[in-house]
Amino acid sequence: MDNKDTIAVVNRLIETSKDGEYGFTSAAEHLRRADLRQLFSTRADECRRAAGELQALVIELGGKAEDSGTAAGAMHRGWIAVKSKLAGYTDLAILEEAERGEDIALARYRHALEQENLPLTVRMVIERQLDGVKYNHAQVRAVRDQERAVQA
Repeated sequence: MDNKDTIAVVNRLIETSKDGEYGFTSAAEHLRRADLRQLFSTRADECRRAAGELQALVIELGGKAEDSGTAAGAMHRGWIAVKSKLAGYTDLAILEEAERGEDIALARYRHALEQENLPLTVRMVIERQLDGVKYNHAQVRAVRDQERAVQA
């Protein structure tokens, strides 16, 4: 894999991280429970730091780093806002959409690691960040399950 291909892989993950940052921030603005708002704000900060780390990698590789999310991510956030409004901004509806977003992030990180011949330093960063994505996903799923239990 040449630098151009590696930069493209990392830039896609920057977009994914920015999607996560924007998505968690948007969700935090609409969640009713203060503990969930704080949790999602923390997750947004972690996604912002992950994007920054990836952006530094792209610059080290001699590329131009992405600085925004994907069009699909923007559409997903728009859908969260519409669906949440229709559902009365219930925490459960927001948590379910957040989990869908984390499903996408997991798939994108796993796909990146399927790329052969990634430089070892890049692979190590992606693997470590994948652990963070898995943690976010598990945490969102856990609070979603708790909210479902409360609603039942």
